[in-house]
Amino acid sequence: MRLAAIWKSPIFRKKPVKELLDSVSHEGGLSKVLGPVDLILLGIGAIVGTGIFVITGVAAAYYSGPALLISFVIAGAVCTVAALCYAEFAAMVPVAGSASRYGYAALGEIWAWIIGWDLILEYSVAIAAVAIGWSGYVVDIIHEAGIILPAAFIHPPGVPGGMITLPAVLIIAGITALLIRGVKESVRFNMVIVTIKLAVIVLFLILGITHINPANWHPFMPYGWHGVLTGAAIVFFAYIGFDAVSTAAEEVRRPQSDLPVGIVGSLAVSTVLYIAVSAVLTGVVSLLAFKNTDAPVAFALESIGYTWGSAVVAAGAICGITSVLLVLLFGQTRIFFAMARDGLLPGFFSTLHPVFRTPATATLLVGAVTAVIAGLLPLEAVAELVTIGTLAAFIIVSAGIIVLRRTQPGITRPFRVPFVPFLPVLCMLSCAYLISALPTITHLRFVVWLVLGLVLYAAYGRAHSTLQRMA
Repeated sequence: MRLAAIWKSPIFRKKPVKELLDSVSHEGGLSKVLGPVDLILLGIGAIVGTGIFVITGVAAAYYSGPALLISFVIAGAVCTVAALCYAEFAAMVPVAGSASRYGYAALGEIWAWIIGWDLILEYSVAIAAVAIGWSGYVVDIIHEAGIILPAAFIHPPGVPGGMITLPAVLIIAGITALLIRGVKESVRFNMVIVTIKLAVIVLFLILGITHINPANWHPFMPYGWHGVLTGAAIVFFAYIGFDAVSTAAEEVRRPQSDLPVGIVGSLAVSTVLYIAVSAVLTGVVSLLAFKNTDAPVAFALESIGYTWGSAVVAAGAICGITSVLLVLLFGQTRIFFAMARDGLLPGFFSTLHPVFRTPATATLLVGAVTAVIAGLLPLEAVAELVTIGTLAAFIIVSAGIIVLRRTQPGITRPFRVPFVPFLPVLCMLSCAYLISALPTITHLRFVVWLVLGLVLYAAYGRAHSTLQRMA
């Protein structure tokens, strides 16, 4: 009886899909300007970045060896199932907010809050971490040009001589201004930098494929299957970002057809690129050599005689990281916008700029907070929070697919996940396994963050929720 009473509590009240759709049909809706190509490029922009230019070398040297491509296949398979779940929800409920809206429709308000709070952590930490990585590449290029920047402006407090990581702050400020200016302008910029990034990757594949030494692929699994699976957990970070495509749902011209194409298409292209780069990279250079470099692609080009490779790869890496930063900032602002529109966060975050029709207040908040984090804090200790936050979101979305199929079977579903409940359950179990592989301190930090979120929901969100006030 007590459990039944808890389940009937207002905090588990669901927001009907029709009501979610009605919330975007009035004056406060975002402009619909995006097509399928825009969405695929947004997804590639978010996924392909540090995964290729940094993580490949680390995973090959310490975990997977030449079997790195299998690690990418495993991680990609988990993400593909999650992507199918996202695609069903995105086509059915094409509103801003991504997984938090899906949780609202399928599982209830408290789950919508938990997943939204979870996504705020995931995106905020990821934005700051990526901005710091961008700063590192830019500072290295400037140093190679003979210009030595003061330590006070390129390192955070705690590092000798450091005061602020200023390049990270400046890139976040620039992208924040671009996002306020408009989504169409942001997408055009993303298209340019993604094109440069893909050109650099294709160039590497063309140059490297003729220098493959099959002997470098032996032994293929030097660390066994355990190493391959651990490598999959490590490279999973490289796939984080495809879910950001779903945050743009409200701004898509034909969401029912274009969103599944954008989500699944961007993940498919990125997976093929990761596998191809892994095969060429481990074939060109012995895996032991990767232990001595943080730039494996540039190192591989130099090892086969292309000394100009570092400059080309650096340009591609900067473009790659910039596109990741752009899409992550975009996704975070839409999550704030959607949660504020539901009353779970203060309403001024859902106001749109009168000219640009973008959530300017939410964008400024995200830009300011992440700039402070990136400028003042070293993020090595909390980087795993990005992965655990994403995996938790995948579990909740997969569960939502199963629940909504049972509770609301008659809803129009332009795209349907096949083999339900088998595939969603498989996704949940796979994500739970990857979470278990993360350090215990990461689990503790994640629990602390969720507790803080529940306190905030009890203090503000529950009382101001539009669904609760209409009840």
